Amino acid sequence: MASLDIGIDLGTCTAIATDSTRSVVVREPSVVAVDNRTGKVTEIGSRVYEMIGRTPSYMQVIRPLSEGVISNFAMTEVLIRHMLRQITGSQLLKPRVTLCVPSETTNVESQAVIDATVSAGARKVYLIEEPVAAAIGAGLDLSKPEGNLIVDIGGGTCDIAVLSLNGIVTKTSIKTAGRLFDEAIIRFVRSKYNLLIGERTAERVKIEVGSVYEGSSEAITDVKGRDLMTGLPKKISLRRSETLWVLREPMDLILRAVAGVLERTPPELSADIRTNGLVLTGGGARLTGLAQVLERGTRVPTRIAQHPEECVAIGTARSFDYLDKLYDGFVHTSTHTH
Repeated sequence: MASLDIGIDLGTCTAIATDSTRSVVVREPSVVAVDNRTGKVTEIGSRVYEMIGRTPSYMQVIRPLSEGVISNFAMTEVLIRHMLRQITGSQLLKPRVTLCVPSETTNVESQAVIDATVSAGARKVYLIEEPVAAAIGAGLDLSKPEGNLIVDIGGGTCDIAVLSLNGIVTKTSIKTAGRLFDEAIIRFVRSKYNLLIGERTAERVKIEVGSVYEGSSEAITDVKGRDLMTGLPKKISLRRSETLWVLREPMDLILRAVAGVLERTPPELSADIRTNGLVLTGGGARLTGLAQVLERGTRVPTRIAQHPEECVAIGTARSFDYLDKLYDGFVHTSTHTH
């Protein structure tokens, strides 16, 4: 156990950890509950997620990460320590940890992640860029002299990269991802039905009836919230066809970002990508019709990786095998020994 290696996908919405066996061992919503009267943390992860929108006035639910970067250092440390203890079962064992960060993360943001992880009990910390971790987790062979296009859509960021010969050829990261789709649904329901819903309800609507592709089959779901006119509880029925244009704006931002990366890709690699296709990872990859819209907009065959939500976490654990192989992907200035 002294040589235990852990990979963590510290996502805006969900944190997933894998151990040296490359299997997912911890999956927790990235939320922490704090008692405002004492300042103490009362719950972490899954139990806190059930509290969102239902807490008393003295209880505060905090998301330690926003758009892929730390927004609350202390609570991020609490979350990471919670995950490490679930895996190691000890405060004495200090594992090596690899965490993923968005492609456009600054040195200051990277160092904040490092400091939080070391404070939480890691012996040594590596940071790896999300699209590289996603590609490794999806099983792509990065050592070959051919282009691979990866699009990782998480809760706070969408990371896009073309990879070849263990390196990043071109990349970008945008703040358009799962939570932006949720916010679009909240605004639509409020505008059309005068109904106020919470983020958990919006996420459920997105999963059950959300779509960005006109050819998707119709579906319907019940939505409950507060009527803004009367202040009373109200229930409506929402159809998939109603979400099409609501979600197209954030979808178009992602499509333009992918097109921008393809435009900067050397022609030889573009030919490879036309053959190998585009690989989608991250929880956002499961949005109905997203793969079809990307394929139609880029004219590149598009597929969703197996277990897309777990690809980044699995890739972070596997990345220890690539420490001496990858020319790009690791944030070299941010390795830290405690």
